[in-house]
Amino acid sequence: MITGMEKNGDSMILALFGNPVRQSLSPRMHNRALQLMGIQGQYVPFLVDDLSGAIGAVRALHIRGVSVTIPFKEEVMALLDEIDEHAGNIGSVNTVSNDGEKLKGFNTDWKGIEGALLGKMRIRGKTFVLIGSGGTTRAALYAVYKNGGKAVIVSRNDEKGKALAKEFDCEWESPDRTGQLMGDCLINTTPVGMVPHINRMPVSEETVRRFSFVMDAVYNPLETRLLQVARAAGAVTISGVEMFVAQGAEQLRIWTGMEPPVRSMKAVVLAAFRNPKRQR
Repeated sequence: MITGMEKNGDSMILALFGNPVRQSLSPRMHNRALQLMGIQGQYVPFLVDDLSGAIGAVRALHIRGVSVTIPFKEEVMALLDEIDEHAGNIGSVNTVSNDGEKLKGFNTDWKGIEGALLGKMRIRGKTFVLIGSGGTTRAALYAVYKNGGKAVIVSRNDEKGKALAKEFDCEWESPDRTGQLMGDCLINTTPVGMVPHINRMPVSEETVRRFSFVMDAVYNPLETRLLQVARAAGAVTISGVEMFVAQGAEQLRIWTGMEPPVRSMKAVVLAAFRNPKRQR
């Protein structure tokens, strides 16, 4: 079987497909990990307008693996040869592996979310209010249900949100009703609050203050406005960095078959926030 490294000399080529991608710290984190793992290779971000063409390039250029981010996590599934069981159940792919013969899709987001939540709270028997209806929402729903929790979806896209709620057998609520929502943990799975729009929040401050636990899948900035408000209100906050590093480490396990340097990966991400100029 031909691997991406064999086809590209002795260099492993990895990529990030998304739109936007400029704010992502994945290249910094993964390139450092490859270096520490002793793997000759490079992880390259691509701003994608034509996903089908981009996936064709993965085959043609023998790219070993791809991280798939907003807004392509669901669309990419139809372009792959095989889908992992978990990704199939979730209905979303954030990782593509190319073994030289076929492209296989995985979802590592749910493992990242699961690990981040379990590091701060018990999931079983708790109620989670999820803001969003995209691929990360699907991963969060899967993590919650795999661990015995309950969920409510809140989304501006009525049609998509209701369909997702029906698929996962949970409730859907309009953003207009967030003032009445109750639960144990609030999770933002949208890009609202991401750099450069750091003062935005997916829900009102009043809503945030009713939750004992608040998680934001956004990791840039390190502490979003949502988490700042939650912390000030006394809630336990869960940074998107925890999810981001965990899902990235799982990606490297899939692409390389090796154990990645997780602590060093997290250190690289945190260092980028201490020195913003190095994020570029």
